[in-house]
Amino acid sequence: MTFASTTRRTSWLCAVIITALSACAPQAQPAPTDAQKATQAPQPTATDPQPTSTPQPFKLESAAFEDGQVIPARFACTGENLSPALRWGDVPAGTQSLTLIFDDVDALGGSWVHWVLFNLPPDTLSLLEGLETAASYSDGSLSGANSWGRMGYGGPCPPEGSTHRYVFTLYALDTILSLDSDATNSQLLAAMDGHILAESELSGSFSR
Repeated sequence: MTFASTTRRTSWLCAVIITALSACAPQAQPAPTDAQKATQAPQPTATDPQPTSTPQPFKLESAAFEDGQVIPARFACTGENLSPALRWGDVPAGTQSLTLIFDDVDALGGSWVHWVLFNLPPDTLSLLEGLETAASYSDGSLSGANSWGRMGYGGPCPPEGSTHRYVFTLYALDTILSLDSDATNSQLLAAMDGHILAESELSGSFSR
């Protein structure tokens, strides 16, 4: 074999090897267009987390007055004696009913109950201003007896020349209370014992 034939054979082998390596090498891909990017975006699956609303705290509030502030006269015995609008956030898990008690914590004897509602459905998140007095409501809510011995709302009415503090307390319960619509506050508290999941207060003052 001559030097020239050896050189040609070596060149041929190199060409074969280079061709084989080129075939194995990764090929450069063109950059995707905007349209291709849109179609290649990952699609949600049944197990992907879905957006949810942010839970609001179980906090009792009123648009009529801030916590710890003066209760407007229209909600008192010297005004229109209307119940104020109330609202609150999501109830705790496991809540079966809600109870609302409004009382004068500065009254002689320690408390004078002005309003009682119980067995409000757990999906209730507000009460309208001037709620009509009734023994029972279409949603299953019931009125309890206040300290005057009647059902319905009674506004702040401290003795003349005095200022009293009043508290709305909302209770989330893990049960529906088996009480009649004229149940007293003491009966209500006894039935609620051991069933309170959470409670929230809204207080205000009133002077005469």
